[in-house]
Amino acid sequence: MIAKPSDDLAAAFARLGGDHDEQVWSDLWNDLCHQGCVYEDSFLALPYLAAVSAGRAPGAPHEAVSMAGLIVSAADGEQTARHAEEIAVFLRTARRLLGETADDTPAFVYLLQGILAFEGERVWSTGRLEGLFTEEYEVDCPACSSTLFIAFGEYGTFASAGDYVTSDPVRAALLPADPAALDPLPARLHRMATEAGQEKVAHGLTCLFGRATCPDCEDVFAVSDQVLETY
Repeated sequence: MIAKPSDDLAAAFARLGGDHDEQVWSDLWNDLCHQGCVYEDSFLALPYLAAVSAGRAPGAPHEAVSMAGLIVSAADGEQTARHAEEIAVFLRTARRLLGETADDTPAFVYLLQGILAFEGERVWSTGRLEGLFTEEYEVDCPACSSTLFIAFGEYGTFASAGDYVTSDPVRAALLPADPAALDPLPARLHRMATEAGQEKVAHGLTCLFGRATCPDCEDVFAVSDQVLETY
């Protein structure tokens, strides 16, 4: 990332509010969070993002909250304390926007991750929920190390050894969790998805926190454990 002094950041955010906001946001993502990476200088953007998030400055609040969520997910205790005021703004905005994303599954998932980050969660806020909108995770079997695809989309719900789209894969059972038996965090995420009408996300959460059978060795394992190992 190219470090942006405060004056440069102010100028970059001042470009928002015109006809080229999409390009401006693209430039900001590239400069501040290149390829999803967070740097020390990324935190300098939080006051500007908070202003956009709260409507005190031009720009799209959902873009501001999404970028802030990624940045805050990498915060340590000192950074969290230093930016507590901005984080409170982001959390309020993310909660408000959550119910406005019924037709935009990726935006909903990014908001979920952002809410977790703003609340101080540092495991599932760090990009590991993004498989909920791609509707698959690639993991290794903990017993035999085979590479598996955990799929829960248009092709069905299963664990596959091999590319399940372009080849003739070997498939095995994927056992979604009972929503009533989920642990507190996934249960809360499932409830939020259900209340927002995000049925695919809600189903994906039961798969993510369910169990899978390896097609190669028939070992049964917790999907979320292997996602934590891989991502």
